[in-house]
Amino acid sequence: MKIILTLFENVQCRLEKLKLSDCSITEEGYKALSSALRSNASHLIELDLTGNDPGPSGVKQLSDLLQDPNCQLKTLRFLGPAADEGCQYVTGIVGKNPLLLRELDLSEHKLGDKGVNKISALLQDKHCTLNTLILKNNCITEGGCHVLAAALNSNPSNLTELDLSENKLGNPGMKIILTLFENVECRLEKLKLSDCSISEEGYKALSSALRSNPSHLIELDLTGNDPGPSGVKQLSDLLQDPNCQLKTLRFLGPAADEGCQYVTGIVGKNPLLLRELNLSNHELEDTNMKRLAALLQDKHCTLNTLTLCGCSITEKQCFILTSALKSNPSHLRELDLSENKLQDRGVKILCDVLKDSHCKLERLR
Repeated sequence: MKIILTLFENVQCRLEKLKLSDCSITEEGYKALSSALRSNASHLIELDLTGNDPGPSGVKQLSDLLQDPNCQLKTLRFLGPAADEGCQYVTGIVGKNPLLLRELDLSEHKLGDKGVNKISALLQDKHCTLNTLILKNNCITEGGCHVLAAALNSNPSNLTELDLSENKLGNPGMKIILTLFENVECRLEKLKLSDCSISEEGYKALSSALRSNPSHLIELDLTGNDPGPSGVKQLSDLLQDPNCQLKTLRFLGPAADEGCQYVTGIVGKNPLLLRELNLSNHELEDTNMKRLAALLQDKHCTLNTLTLCGCSITEKQCFILTSALKSNPSHLRELDLSENKLQDRGVKILCDVLKDSHCKLERLR
């Protein structure tokens, strides 16, 4: 290609259209093109580079030419028809050319699986060099995951962060996303899957995938999902695996995480890994009861036994506690509230919990 560029050094050159699609041109070639067209006044008005690999800076090098008043170039084509349609679709949403972006946030645009189809051709084109793709709350399902994973597997080397939070992926959709880690060129470092209807089965699949495939993943967010009895431990054990790069494993939202840290400070262990928690003889007060309640109502908390004997729990605190237990009732089998200040009203509140059809309490003291 550099040899072809010598044509522009000839003042008699009248080339107006140059088509170099699918010519194995890389970032180095894009830089050479930019330099040649800046240095030599030319008649070139159309340049086609579809199907090449511009690297991180190639697109910007040439796009900047369009702003140069000395450059005659009017049409600079990087994308084939399908990818170009996806590019125009995204540009219509964010108001910017996605080929020039490193972060693309399409959160809450209700793309659905059809919208994912529209952007997939763009994502798999090597002229798209996104580092971060945020698709939060877009009604994406298993079908959209198939299309998205296929696109990202075609062009995996740039993306380092993917956020699919608040979509209806379920276990099947999440398992499809996990195929990204089977690609040795995958560079994903952060994966956010909060509130994606992932259950214990999905947690096991995640654990297995991250053990089986060495990856660059350092941060995984699973807040708002339901790990079942073993999901938290399955993934927490990964942090002890010397072959795993994972540094941050997020299960809890801010309030529940504060509660988790509070309890850990008392008992010296992560309560998410406990089946029995004894906080007896600790004056909880309203603030600490609220912290504990936020933890208890998160589905990542799977306690079977909770002992709060002699904690000076009042009627008000009892209401806070029972509200949390109603939100996450399926695991707790034994609750000890002996030697507290519940009074008649507090006992009545507890009785209302026992009437809940989802309540699994077997022992109440």
